[in-house]
This record gives sequence, structure tokens and C-alpha cells, in this order.
Amino acid sequence: MTDETEFWEIIDATRDAAGGDPDEHADLLVERLLQLDPDSVLDFARHFETRYNRAYRWDLWAAAAILLGGASDDAFDYFRCWLIGQGREVFEGGVHDPDSLADLLGEFDEEIDGDGEELGYAADEAYEQLTGAVAPELGIGRQAPEPDGTPIDFEDSQALADRLPRLWERFGVD
Repeated sequence: MTDETEFWEIIDATRDAAGGDPDEHADLLVERLLQLDPDSVLDFARHFETRYNRAYRWDLWAAAAILLGGASDDAFDYFRCWLIGQGREVFEGGVHDPDSLADLLGEFDEEIDGDGEELGYAADEAYEQLTGAVAPELGIGRQAPEPDGTPIDFEDSQALADRLPRLWERFGVD
């Protein structure tokens, strides 16, 4: 079974081998998951989905909007997958204090960073390749209808700067 430590070890090893390319990271993650049994792949998927749901927060969405120059629903979904792919320290720091991403992230290229769409599908793809069947429901429950925390107007650059001052100073566009 995949425990939390193994989950992060798999994320870190595949990210490091990908050299910062999110699509390559997803491909390597699928390859690594194919070395596990189907139940372990589902355990990995549960860990991923739990973190994905935990990151459904207004302040983290505001961080994504700053880093990406705006963040639609889909862009925020992919950003949360990408954030998980950055490893435990960055993920936990970002969820606990999104403004800390100003210190936790190195260079950020919005053309390639912030988009972890394919990472979000890696466990499903591996499970399907291993079993020939679509992955079952994970039993985690659905994401909340609204993000946690206080809503913020992503079009209001002053509100973004006030909410996440360090991140805005480093990555803001104004």
C-alpha cells in the first residue's frame, strides 16, 4: 500500500527526474505507478485527491491568479495538481500560507509552471493500463461547492496585493 511517505517520495523522484517539465513529470509518474499493484495505485490516487481537495481555498486561488496572471476554474484545478507535484514542503507551505510561495518557489515561468493537468490524471491512467478498467470511485467525497476561506476579487490587483503582499511583490504584474 502507498502511505503518505511513499506518496511524497514518488512525487519527488518523478519531479526531479522530469527536470521541471510538468508533462514529463506526469509521464514519469505514470511509469512509476505502473510498477505498483492496482490497490497501491488507488491508494496513491486517494492521497492525491485528498490534497487536491485540501488546496481548494480562496487564498490559494488568489496565489494562482497572481502567478498565472489570472486563474479560471480550470486553471486553478491544474494549478492545484501542479502544486502537489512540487512536493510536500511547497504544497504544505502553500496550503498553510499561500503568501509563503513567494519564498518557496524558485523561478516561475507561467508558460510551463502552474499547469499540472496531466499530473491529475496519472493515477487513473496507470490504473487503467494495469487493469484494463476505469478506476473506481475513491470514496473520498466530492470537493466542496465553494473554496474554503474568504472570497477575493481576482480582478482587483490591490486586493490581491493586500491579501498576498510578498507573492504580489515578487510575481505581481502591476
